[in-house]
Amino acid sequence: MAQPVRKAVFPVAGRGTRFLPATKVIPKEMIPIVDKPVIQYAVEEARAAGIEHFIFVISNGKEAIASHFEEHTELEQTLEALGKTAEVSLVRDVTLPHGSLNSVKQEEPLGLGHAVWCARDLVGNQPFAVILPDDMVLSKTPCLKQILDIYADVGGHVVAVEDVSRDKTNKYGILDVTKDMGNLVRARGLVEKPLPENAPSTLAIIGRYVLDPMVFEVLGNHKRGTGDEIQLTDALNSMIQKLPLHGLRFEGLRYDCGSQIGFVEANVAFALAHTEISESIKPLLRKLLNHK
Repeated sequence: MAQPVRKAVFPVAGRGTRFLPATKVIPKEMIPIVDKPVIQYAVEEARAAGIEHFIFVISNGKEAIASHFEEHTELEQTLEALGKTAEVSLVRDVTLPHGSLNSVKQEEPLGLGHAVWCARDLVGNQPFAVILPDDMVLSKTPCLKQILDIYADVGGHVVAVEDVSRDKTNKYGILDVTKDMGNLVRARGLVEKPLPENAPSTLAIIGRYVLDPMVFEVLGNHKRGTGDEIQLTDALNSMIQKLPLHGLRFEGLRYDCGSQIGFVEANVAFALAHTEISESIKPLLRKLLNHK
């Protein structure tokens, strides 16, 4: 039986240049989807999956991400004095327990593999999760929880995957599948951002991983790959003869908040799923669609 996973790494050092000028002084992960910043959805998903230790890999200027999850006594006291008890609860619900949150800086933008490697000392010698907040998943069971349930049975490395159109394989890490069991596949290899004509499949990794700590040894070689970056995909591929790699076709819909269209789509989808405003959103959308 696989060792329990209690730590999650959140690589949030990116500059968010596609969202300028909004991200000039605000980290892109702090931009809200409906009423919560993107990073909060990721942390809530991790907490719902049993994660107890949260590790943010940040860059200069992104300290606000960790601050969002810290205790803010003055704000709580101000809200209490105003009789805003519901708002006090919202603030406290966001706060992570003391000692459960750490940050580490990625000094150079050398890729996802390098960002994960930066968290090695905080993770230690135990399996861990990686969550890319830009990939938001709307599902009945939290996406990471689905992956951890599978990991408990198969061990090794487990990643979330979904089928993409062949013309988009050059945007993802793509699995070379040796065994397809429906919602679960086993890979014999994977390729980072292959051209459509070279892609071994159309099964793409999205931003959820459960990894064995042995991956740090490989990432520590700092071998550059596609885009002259240290690719997590390359490290997993080099270990595939030692550790099995499975891909889970998760239940739910994924929204790519790293693009403007995906960000707008996520806002609409999560608004429609929001218990307090969903019924008001539907006629509003119809009105906008019918507007001449």
